[in-house]
Amino acid sequence: MLNKWRRKIEPLTATLGKRFSGLGLSPTAWSTIGFVFAIASATSFGLSNNSTALPLVLIGSILLIVSGFFDIVDGSVARYANQSTKKGAFIDSVYDKFAEIFLFIGISLGGLANPILCLVAASMSLMVSYSRARAESLGIELKGIGIGERAERLLVIAVAGFVPNPNSIEIATFIVAVLSAITLLQRILHIVRKLRLA
Repeated sequence: MLNKWRRKIEPLTATLGKRFSGLGLSPTAWSTIGFVFAIASATSFGLSNNSTALPLVLIGSILLIVSGFFDIVDGSVARYANQSTKKGAFIDSVYDKFAEIFLFIGISLGGLANPILCLVAASMSLMVSYSRARAESLGIELKGIGIGERAERLLVIAVAGFVPNPNSIEIATFIVAVLSAITLLQRILHIVRKLRLA
């Protein structure tokens, strides 16, 4: 769903690509930095029950947003510097999947949501990603198909961390599970329709 806004912010992402490519780091390096922030976010969520200082849920949400920012940077640098490679795309994709898995593990360990709900949300999220990978192997483009792609799912969790409600992350996890299930169904129907026309 957020993919529809990408054209509108292309001038901004192009500027990001220009500025960050000047620092000399490869797109994969920026992906790695984003992944590190994602792991830090998951760790903050996971330790949230053991902290009486600044709420680690809030810190986790901020780190998750920073991770998302670098997820934009790596693609922007790759396009600006013409450094897009299959290897880089593969590594970035693996980082993304591990980041989501660790995020829900952190939420579960931190007691922020029911472990079964976290498992369902993580499973549905991975199935959404798998459906795209499998479809693309069949020559079917799925970019922009579905209401709950990765960016939307992470944004729901990140925003929930700013809500001063002890159940906000659990509610967000439930929303992610539902959005992912709907998105998976949308993609399955799209793929089947395309295959019938093939």
